[in-house]
Amino acid sequence: MKGYLRKDGRKGIRNVIVVAYLVECAHHVARQIVAEFSGQEVHLIGFSGCAPNDYAHKMMQNLCTHPNVGAVLLVSLGCENFNRHRLSKHISESGRPVEKLVIQECGGTLTSVQKGKEIISNFFSELKKVEKIDFKLTDLMVGTICGGSDATSGFTANPSIGKAFDKLVAEGAICMFEEPGELMGCEHLMAERAANEEVGKELVACIKKADNYYKKMGHDSFSAGNAVGGLTTIEEKSLGSYSKSGSLPIKALIRPGEIPTESGLYFMDVIPDGDALWGFPNINDNTEIVEMIASGCHIILFSTGRGSVVGSAISPVIKVCGNPKTYQNLSGDMDINSGKIITEGASLDELGDEIYILIKDVIAGEKTKSEILGHQEFSLGYKYFEYGKKNCEI
Repeated sequence: MKGYLRKDGRKGIRNVIVVAYLVECAHHVARQIVAEFSGQEVHLIGFSGCAPNDYAHKMMQNLCTHPNVGAVLLVSLGCENFNRHRLSKHISESGRPVEKLVIQECGGTLTSVQKGKEIISNFFSELKKVEKIDFKLTDLMVGTICGGSDATSGFTANPSIGKAFDKLVAEGAICMFEEPGELMGCEHLMAERAANEEVGKELVACIKKADNYYKKMGHDSFSAGNAVGGLTTIEEKSLGSYSKSGSLPIKALIRPGEIPTESGLYFMDVIPDGDALWGFPNINDNTEIVEMIASGCHIILFSTGRGSVVGSAISPVIKVCGNPKTYQNLSGDMDINSGKIITEGASLDELGDEIYILIKDVIAGEKTKSEILGHQEFSLGYKYFEYGKKNCEI
């Protein structure tokens, strides 16, 4: 396996160009630039608001300097509060080519799109200069998320991912899971697996924070689709979600944008700190995917029972389908059929090995189904976190 060497010593499994808009007013121009390179590794990301907080700055900095990113075009309207100069400086210091395109200074939509196309074309020649070196599992970071869960998810797809996680961590990789709002009732199980007492207390406090958050909002993380799919309670859904984490010790709790530097299993707290100010901690699955990517994940394992067709910008998404009927119906979007546990008597270990092998193939360049189909979804939430409390690279 080979990877793209970056200035900070990290290695990417892809070498994408990112076009990042810094306010919603610049979104259309950025999208038009990316549209000119359909089918190529040019990905659109961005921040919709005008005034970012520390969380938004951290997300955009980490995403634009992710190991899978080779070059960045920042698209600014010109009068937004997002500090484009600060972000550009951060990207430049990471050793990546970066350009700023300011619409108000470039003559408007048409001239800005044309200029952006020229910049992207020049980036392609720059990307050819990036050194490729050996990529080992000790260089790898993998995250996992559920989406469209049903009654099959908890005993097929999710524990299959858990088996793959155990195997990856044992070989020196970094793995992370999240969704505290879908782990209600599992806090004592998580605490028992904590690497030490302090981590155990943090895990329990995180789930309690999620519980309080949802109580203030008047709902929990249980959808109508979950019920139609055969799940009955949030606790039942939680136990299935928890099985994605495998069986190894939980090394630490991290927040979005904190990058673990040591091999092991990590839990991500995606529930904002402070008072509950939003209806959902994450407005959709892709928001959590983006947060794991901002914490360094090269690949995302997406478990689904009902079916989900989303992918992501920057990092490949591997779909692990737990329901054999869903896999048959959506086979063009699914990568792994964990439903074979039901229909063919396959074991969890066999499915875990299948996921593990596919991860290595994706590192080596094989495209996931969502990559082949051109899925590059991106969603950035607006949150508040108290950073600086963890032993992670921030």
